[in-house]
Amino acid sequence: MPEEELVELKFRLYDGSDIGPFRYSPTSTVSMLKERIFSEWPKDKKIIPKAAIDIKLINAGKILENNKTVGQCKVPFGELKGVITMHVVVQPSLAKSKTEKKLDDTPRKHFCGCSIL
Repeated sequence: MPEEELVELKFRLYDGSDIGPFRYSPTSTVSMLKERIFSEWPKDKKIIPKAAIDIKLINAGKILENNKTVGQCKVPFGELKGVITMHVVVQPSLAKSKTEKKLDDTPRKHFCGCSIL
């Protein structure tokens, strides 16, 4: 594959630091990008994903789907050359958060502190 066809991406973390840049084939999937980000994640960060599924990639204001390719995601850029920055958000998967929520499901008393005069 010719060098010109590779897409250069870097990933911006929540604190403004970056992972990358790395070069990817346009046929690479978003899922593959997430795996790479997970393996390269700095260990000194406060927020660390537990798995690649906890990572969300945002490009051009849209959350990218795992089955999309890099070629499909870079369409809004048109003919831009250079490094493309994607934003990374760590969001625990819903299945885990629901399970954790059930463990913390203690009965709570609801009180209304409103006073209508």
